[in-house]
Amino acid sequence: MLIPKKNRIEIYKYLFREGVLYAKKDFNAPKHPDIDVPNLQVIKLMQSLTSKEFVKEQFAWRHYYWFLTNEGIEYLREYLNLPSEIVPNTLKKSTRNLERRPPMGDRPPRRFNDREGGDRREGGYRSAPGGFGRGAPLDKGSAPGDFQPGFGGAAPQAPQ
Repeated sequence: MLIPKKNRIEIYKYLFREGVLYAKKDFNAPKHPDIDVPNLQVIKLMQSLTSKEFVKEQFAWRHYYWFLTNEGIEYLREYLNLPSEIVPNTLKKSTRNLERRPPMGDRPPRRFNDREGGDRREGGYRSAPGGFGRGAPLDKGSAPGDFQPGFGGAAPQAPQ
């Protein structure tokens, strides 16, 4: 597909800046939600980059997701004439404060044995004799241990 150079450069700039790109699988969409180019041109250009292994493609829930590879970064740097100091946002270190916060404010951690009946593992909720699940004794309504299921009925008899 022929894509105007202006649109190609816009897509490449966005892809290099973010490091990732997505597009809804809608070939008739008038434009991409983040870039001012037709959605079909974004999909086809990224399909071309995928075949050259410059991006890695994922598809889920009618959306394409593309992730820039190291080879793709080098290709876009060369195509857009960018210095090697500029890197995509996916490769930049986060400046968030990574210190631990208390889980839920001033609330103490939750304990299950505050309820009546105690903890589940200690014979509380749903742990009556003859209960359900693994390790439970056989129920009155269950089949005997030597039961062999099969297709019921007697063997067919030959016509007489």
